[in-house]
Amino acid sequence: MAKIAVILSGCGVYDGSEIYETTLTLLALDRLGAEAQCMAPNIEQVGVINHLTGNEMTQSRNVLVESARLARGDIIDLGEANPESYDGVIISGGFGAAKNLSDHAVEGVGMKINDRLISFVTAIHLARKPVGLISMATTLGPKLFGNKLFDNTLFEKGVLCTVGDDKTIASAINEMGGIHENCPANEVVVDERLLVVSTPAYMLAERISEAAEGIEKLVDEVLYMTK
Repeated sequence: MAKIAVILSGCGVYDGSEIYETTLTLLALDRLGAEAQCMAPNIEQVGVINHLTGNEMTQSRNVLVESARLARGDIIDLGEANPESYDGVIISGGFGAAKNLSDHAVEGVGMKINDRLISFVTAIHLARKPVGLISMATTLGPKLFGNKLFDNTLFEKGVLCTVGDDKTIASAINEMGGIHENCPANEVVVDERLLVVSTPAYMLAERISEAAEGIEKLVDEVLYMTK
């Protein structure tokens, strides 16, 4: 049985992990016979959004604690996770990827990624284990797989990935060194060289069934790559 790390960034599309995308990921992993372990960084959340009004709230929340809501309490601190214990990793979407896992929401193409996330995903990647990126998490791809510190021919070209057909985000991905490919919500883009799979999900999906189809394909590809 493959064991897959599922990295979360809070709870809620506007300031954390997208709830449907995360749930669909966990459901697909379970249906395909894989074991999932949710994890999140133990850091303060960058902003709290009222999901009813869309307005920012004057509250302070912790990313790990908020992610525990989504994981039904079955979650560990990303900072304490051992990448050697996992066969692959999937990073859930939602704007928490751009706010809590990185500072993309503020810095754009000059963004920095959480150090522990870099360490964990880099270890997974260098062990030739697959990585899945869902919706906004795809913006992390160019920098996660374009680190010039590595003397590795795998990085000669940027990572092939998708957020659907959003021209602004696609342009940012390309500017950061990635290779964006347009893709419908119910499909995936596979970088067989880097073992990276991405899908637009709610960056493009208008129905939960569309997001589900793409996420199920992503999970299937990730598990196939673990064999």
